[in-house]
Amino acid sequence: MMNTPFRLPTPGVHADYGTTFPPKTLVTLWALWAAFWLLMIGVAIEDQLRNPLTRWWEPILTEGSSMLVSTGWMWLAVRVHGRRAPYLDKPLIWFASYLRWLPLVCIMWIAAVYAIRYGAYAAAGRTYEPSGSWGFVVVYESLKVTYNSGLWLGVLFGIDSYAQWQLQWRRLLQTQKALAEAQLARLQGQLRPHFLFNALNTVSALMHTDVARADRLVAALGDLLRISLRSNEHEMTPLAEELRTLDLYAGIMLERFRDRVTLDWQIDQSLFDISVPALLLQPLLENVFKHGVEPTVAHVRIIVSVRCESGSLEIVISNSGSLLAPEHRDRVGFRNCRERLSIIYGDTASLLIHNQGDGVAARVLIPLMDTIQ
Repeated sequence: MMNTPFRLPTPGVHADYGTTFPPKTLVTLWALWAAFWLLMIGVAIEDQLRNPLTRWWEPILTEGSSMLVSTGWMWLAVRVHGRRAPYLDKPLIWFASYLRWLPLVCIMWIAAVYAIRYGAYAAAGRTYEPSGSWGFVVVYESLKVTYNSGLWLGVLFGIDSYAQWQLQWRRLLQTQKALAEAQLARLQGQLRPHFLFNALNTVSALMHTDVARADRLVAALGDLLRISLRSNEHEMTPLAEELRTLDLYAGIMLERFRDRVTLDWQIDQSLFDISVPALLLQPLLENVFKHGVEPTVAHVRIIVSVRCESGSLEIVISNSGSLLAPEHRDRVGFRNCRERLSIIYGDTASLLIHNQGDGVAARVLIPLMDTIQ
């Protein structure tokens, strides 16, 4: 069961969002970025090389300088994305937190790009001449920066939203698992005192009439309690172990009612390795002794059947000599078993109690595929 406590996010406080993208997400983002700029450089080369006065490296320098400076800004945007994660559910605020820096980005982008171009041309012994006046350059480049920023912020928003959705989904699953484990621990804990009290009552009833039988019951009860305590470590157990636990409990009860009960085991031994919830069957057999055997002096036949039925593990515990009352309601043991099945298997498992012939049968169905996995 649970070894460490868990905490839900405090209301009104943002959860601990991831501050870095997963490696696969980063690879995808930078692969898209590289493909975009390779396309831009390819288009620039094809366009500018139509001019015979243009040298091959000039379009590469033009778009390459833009790519270099833009990559720096993109890297910075990715680095600080974790601070904006709490606003992913408010896109306008998320975009505004980036775009408020756009005027500064435009000025610094233009300054850095044109410094690279002027320096590269000077190193080649040539003079760089912008296409138009500086007023035109500022407006044109600012519009281009705004367009590209909007495009890539949209891509970043989409990738970040998906990454954060995955993160929160994993945390939700972990929380649900922790809650389910806590509930299973509670339900499993309810079983022990219940069957322990019944077993002790059985020992007490024999203590003054048959000391040897009472001694055997105490030894069997000790074995049963050891198995019960071990079930704390694992919610699931092999069917063979669960049936051994059931056999120990049945042995205690048969010592008490040995002249009034016949117990038949009809088990498909090829299913012994299938995992089932620990201590699932004991409450069902206990219910048979308490409500089917104890109130009557007639002989009762109990059958425990385990087989494969239509892709499910079918476990049936039935008894003769008693029927369910029309106003029958499930008791604690049955409700407990149903809750545990629901937590572990959802709607794919079931527990049905019904009249069958001259008696009552409790039928458990557990999906074999889920169990084997």
